[in-house]
Amino acid sequence: MQMIENWLKFIRSALETPLISFGHVSLTPSKLLLAMLILLIAFWVARLIERVIIGLTHSGHTVLSPSGQYALSRILRYAIYVLGVVLAIQVLGIDITSLALFGGAVGIGIGLGLQSIFSNFVSGIIILLEKTLKVGDFVEIQSGVTGRVSEINVRYTRITTNDSVDIVVPNSEFINGKLTNWTLKETYRRIHVPFGVAYGSDKNKVREAGLSAAKAVKDTIMESGREPEVWLVGFGDSSLNFELVVWVGQEMAISPLRTQAIYLWELESALRKCGLEIPFPQRDLHIKSGSLTLAQAPNESAKS
Repeated sequence: MQMIENWLKFIRSALETPLISFGHVSLTPSKLLLAMLILLIAFWVARLIERVIIGLTHSGHTVLSPSGQYALSRILRYAIYVLGVVLAIQVLGIDITSLALFGGAVGIGIGLGLQSIFSNFVSGIIILLEKTLKVGDFVEIQSGVTGRVSEINVRYTRITTNDSVDIVVPNSEFINGKLTNWTLKETYRRIHVPFGVAYGSDKNKVREAGLSAAKAVKDTIMESGREPEVWLVGFGDSSLNFELVVWVGQEMAISPLRTQAIYLWELESALRKCGLEIPFPQRDLHIKSGSLTLAQAPNESAKS
C-alpha cells in the first residue's frame, strides 16, 4: 500500500513540475495534457455536430436548405475550434488579454505578407454566409475554370471539372472576380448550338431539320414558352449561319460540351435527311484581263 502511495505522489509531483516558466505562467505536464484533451474534445464535438447536420440533410427532417445546412455546419465547426483553442489557452494559465502584443504582431504579419491568406479566410466566411455559391453548383470563374463545386472551406473551394479533375481555387477569386453560377436558382438553361448551311438552301427546311434534331434529344424541354427555335443569325463567307436554341435541364446544363456534341450529332443527321448541304469554305476568284505594254529601252531606240 505504501508503495502505491509513493508511486501516486511521484506521478503527481511529475505532473506538477514546471517544464517552462515565463512571467507568471508555468507550463506543467498536467496543464499540457488537459489542454490537449480540450482540443481533442472540441475536434470531436465539431465533427459530431457536422455529422448530425448532414444526417438531417439526408433524412429531410429540417427546414434549412442543403446549402444552408452546409454553411451552418462549417461555421459551427470553426466556431467550436476557436472556442476549444481559447479554453486550452486559459487552462495553460495564459491571460488572453496579455495576447495583445501577439495580436499586434499578427496584424503586422498580415500587412507584410499574409494579405492573401487573410483575404481568402474572410472571403470563405462571406461565401458561406451569402449562399451565392454552394456545393453542387456548376460555375465558371473569371480565370476560365469551369466545373462543379465539390467542397467549400474557409481558405479555398474545390471545383471538380467534367473530366474529374479537382482544382483548388482561393476563395478571394470568387469575391473579387466575375463568377458565373449556371445553377444558382433557375432549373433550366437555354443554350445556343451554331451551325451553317449552303447559300440557296430553303430556310423552312432548315427550320424543320433543326426542330427535328431538337426533338430527337430526349432531354430537350418542350413545354410552352420554352419550345426549341431555329434562328438565322448571320450571312457568313460560305454559309448561312443559324443557331438551334433549346432549353435543357440541369443534367445537360452542367455538361455544355457534351450537350452541344449531342445536338450537333442530331443536326447533321437531320440536315442530311432533308438534303441540306453543310458547305465547305470557298472563295470566288475574279481575273481581270488587260493589255501588257512593253516599253523599249532608250539605247535600243537609238540603234534602230
